[in-house]
Formats: sequence, C-alpha cells, structure tokens
Amino acid sequence: QFDMALSCLQRALSLASTDSLADVWYNIGHVAMGTGDTNLAYQCLKLSLTHNNSHPEAYNNLGVLEWQTQRGEKALACFQSSIKLSPHLYEPQYNLALASQRIGRLQESYTSVKHSLDAYPDHFDSQELLKQLQQHFAAL
Repeated sequence: QFDMALSCLQRALSLASTDSLADVWYNIGHVAMGTGDTNLAYQCLKLSLTHNNSHPEAYNNLGVLEWQTQRGEKALACFQSSIKLSPHLYEPQYNLALASQRIGRLQESYTSVKHSLDAYPDHFDSQELLKQLQQHFAAL
C-alpha cells in the first residue's frame, strides 16, 4: 500500500498549485513518519514550511521528530509555534505537555494538557497525563 500511496503523492506533487504545495509536502512527510523514514519526513516537513511557514500541523510533526532525535528545545519551539498558529488543535498541546513533563516543567505540562483536554475532552493520553500530574501535585 505504501507504493500506491507514494505514487498518488508524487502525482499530487506534480499537479499541485503553489497554494497547495505545503499540504502535499506535509502529507508526504506524514506518510514517511508512518513508515519510519524520519530523514524523508524531516525534509518533507521542512519543505512544507518553506511553502507555508504558517502550517501548524507541519510544526507539530516536526516537533515530534525533533523530540525523537533528542533535540528537546527545538521540539518545544515547534510545538509552541503550532499552538500559536492554531490554539484549537489538541495534538501540539498534548505533545508540549508530554515533553514538558518529561523534562520536569510540570506546571507548563499541566497548563498544556488542560488546553489539550479543552480542545478534545475524550483524548485518552491527555486524560492519563493529567491524572499523573494531579497525583504528583497532590503528593507535594
């Protein structure tokens, strides 16, 4: 199925207007992330942002890649950029909350996970992170 998706995305790239190139590169990057090709994903997300530096989903996914490659401060900056562009998205709020929790910024984590749950109250991972943070704060 990957081969079929890749050929469709190549066709989309060849037919894309200037206005839609960022979305096509984002989609290619998203598929690359799904297949584990982080180098291709990184390049595609950078190209997406080259065509539209206000693409919140691209910033969020780039933040995930930065986090996976141990570049925590860059990851946090990407998540924050995504949130600034689209505060209604739950994914960058959750990702910022999780990353903040893992580096010990617990108040920032708590604030972000609350925003994540405001956007998507049924998000299980956000609910679980909130429980962990509440337990930690209760123990203080």
